[in-house]
Amino acid sequence: MNRKLFLASLSALVPTSSFLYAFNGATKPNASSNQGLKHKRPPYLKQGDIIGITCPAGYITKEEIAPAVQQMESWGFKVVLGQTVGARDFTFGGTDQERLQDLQQMLNDPSIKAIMCARGGYGAVRIVDQLDFSTFKISPKWIIGFSDITILHCHLNTNFKFASIHSKMCNSFPSDWATAEPIQIDTIKSIEKALKGEELMTYDVPFQINNRLGVAEGELIGGNLRCIENLSGSKSAIETDGKILFVEDVGEYLYSIDRMFFNLKRSGKLNKLKGLIVGGFRVKKDEDNSEGFGQTLEQIVLDKVKEFDYPVCFDFPVGHQRANFALKCGVKHQLSVASTGTQLKELA
Repeated sequence: MNRKLFLASLSALVPTSSFLYAFNGATKPNASSNQGLKHKRPPYLKQGDIIGITCPAGYITKEEIAPAVQQMESWGFKVVLGQTVGARDFTFGGTDQERLQDLQQMLNDPSIKAIMCARGGYGAVRIVDQLDFSTFKISPKWIIGFSDITILHCHLNTNFKFASIHSKMCNSFPSDWATAEPIQIDTIKSIEKALKGEELMTYDVPFQINNRLGVAEGELIGGNLRCIENLSGSKSAIETDGKILFVEDVGEYLYSIDRMFFNLKRSGKLNKLKGLIVGGFRVKKDEDNSEGFGQTLEQIVLDKVKEFDYPVCFDFPVGHQRANFALKCGVKHQLSVASTGTQLKELA
């Protein structure tokens, strides 16, 4: 059943003053749904499975993740905390070696069926090249997170062809579920839906005047634009040919966003896309108000893709905002951008 939510004011969280969307599940995936897909899905979770929580980037306290632990346990899962939860080395969740060892232990442990990154910040790029995925390839599991965790999503998808979940992390779970806003509840529930795999994920988003219409199918890939740009030229660089790319960012000037999109364009990452999804972009105000950049976010994006004909969607509910739904990276989706609205639908 589609669930419509009308949010009167999300101006601090999304680029528009009001935002309407629907999120729903469709039919149960076929048992052979992994067949024929370039990327492989780790096994979906069942009652009693273990989720490990670790801090590959920024630090967080045990008290701060308590609501997330409680909520995931209410879904029927068991939760184990890594050694980096509560650890701190300046801005990081422990030293590079501590964060590396903690994540590696969870990658290697066959009893852990999913790894929830506690928060973003910065730090995953400092350890990604030392990670050993040989055991993970034999016993894969869902890696969950966004923002700086884009580093892990891109590295995993490019090098090992396993799907992962781009979603909110422990620091985004509401402390009081009873008084949480509907948008918080629905986005957190989308993580549960993604982990259990009982329904195909479907997202309906209202029409945005700058959208470019069209229908496309391809593997969904993406994340934080700054992280994607920083991976350019490395062995973790994102692969976009034939895929639907989604991007989001926070705290960037318009000229910086323009520069990052030029990086995508000049490196050929926009050339052979099937579709482009632009999520939340909380744009930073110019320090000198006497000088504006001269283009809006939408103009920046459309200028970079004007020579291509694939569909483009703006204001999708993903990013550093409360409207940040779980998306399965590396899983085939259909993107339909129409005058009546946009739909992103997971395909079996």
